[in-house]
Amino acid sequence: MRGLPAPGLMETPPSNPNATVSAVQGGIAPPMVPIPLDAALAIARELESTGRFDEAWSMLQFILAAAPQQGEALHLAGVVAFRRGEGEAALRLMEQSLQYGIDLSLYWRNIAELYRVLGRLDDAIGAARRATRLAPADPLCLQNQAIIHYHRLELGEALDCSARALAIAPALPGAHFARAEALLLRGDWAEGWEEYEWRFRIGGAAPLMPPTDRPQWQGRQIADATLLLVADQGFGDVIQFGRYIPWARQRCARLAIACSGEMLPVLRRLAPDAVLFTRWDDCPPYAAFAALSGLPRLAGTRPENVPADIPYLRPDPERVARWTARLDGLVPRGLRRIGVIWAGRPAHNNDRNRSLHLPDLAPLGEVPGIALIALQKGARTGQAGGWFARAPLINVGAEIADYEDTMAILAVLQELVTVDTSVAHLAGAMGRPVRVMLPFAPDWRWLLGRADTPWYPTMRLYRQQAPHRWAPVIAGIAGDLAGASPPAA
Repeated sequence: MRGLPAPGLMETPPSNPNATVSAVQGGIAPPMVPIPLDAALAIARELESTGRFDEAWSMLQFILAAAPQQGEALHLAGVVAFRRGEGEAALRLMEQSLQYGIDLSLYWRNIAELYRVLGRLDDAIGAARRATRLAPADPLCLQNQAIIHYHRLELGEALDCSARALAIAPALPGAHFARAEALLLRGDWAEGWEEYEWRFRIGGAAPLMPPTDRPQWQGRQIADATLLLVADQGFGDVIQFGRYIPWARQRCARLAIACSGEMLPVLRRLAPDAVLFTRWDDCPPYAAFAALSGLPRLAGTRPENVPADIPYLRPDPERVARWTARLDGLVPRGLRRIGVIWAGRPAHNNDRNRSLHLPDLAPLGEVPGIALIALQKGARTGQAGGWFARAPLINVGAEIADYEDTMAILAVLQELVTVDTSVAHLAGAMGRPVRVMLPFAPDWRWLLGRADTPWYPTMRLYRQQAPHRWAPVIAGIAGDLAGASPPAA
């Protein structure tokens, strides 16, 4: 839930839905058909606000063909381009809109968020401050400024901006969440966990569960009834916070866990006696519910008392035997087997900062005495075909069916080198040696300025010292691997 979008990017004034239908039915009318500019903009705003981005884009191209210097149309076109995943085009359009007399707080707030997403943090903070100067009583400007300060690791400023936003709007969820992340990152977990509870109230956040009259669990004993745990947030979160399931079971012997299908192999190992389900229609009766990510707060977790009974995940022996045989047939004898993952899921809202490309790992390929085992999944798996280095790269990503396979592979590797993704958590939960590459502004759970983590004793953290500077991180890992590698047999 990191990387909140600037709320201004969501805001479009309402327009007449009937006008929208008549204007776009059968395609956008050509420029010679008379239509008032305000009406055309209203149609475009309605299309954008209802998620019909391609149609909104077509309407805005029609408007800009007739009025290329129309600032509002340029800015809205930038918003639509952003929604379509075209960040650089969005930036050009928004910067153009500023050239035509548009000096509104909302516009500066949007462009500040776009600068942040594109990694231009100096420009982002300048635009955010401009937005705040134009609208000092707008708490959303301060909230967005707090988020940018977080990404610059200016945590004092982030907390100050979020506090100022909350002085104006005490119930603003995004400001509470921005405050939570800054507090948690710097290790102030007592207050940070409380603020973290606001995450479910943020606009656009998926609800934790369907409406219910059952209470949210507060950590007390439940007798003769079922506690429902919801495996919320990302896969890595489920693995990390799954360590609290035994703690919950001590307070309620009967557990049901709602989860995605991908997490079933993990949760079956963590809670073999729990009722696991992936559809709400299959939810059994329960007395109370809790988010898995809310259990650290209920357990009173602080950096000095993180429950780390490692390993708390163990692989299936039959799969381990199968993958041992498979890798024995693929990896040249005498080479240490080092797993590598260079990218997370593209849908993650901080993926631009946490993921890299396989060629960036070239220094690892020069380490003597190792073979790299690519566990990469998804679109970037194909990059393995272009690998040329001293160390062979063996790509098994396509053969990995589920987390059971991943656990079995991790059990037969010497180490894992990975970006901040779910398999890092999996290796840590198994007690396997893992080196994690972290962006300049890491997720709150990794704290600041340390190479270790209380969450996983066998994990070592390698941190960027400046945004998007991966080369020193990878060079450090390569040097450490070279120092740890025995010569090839």
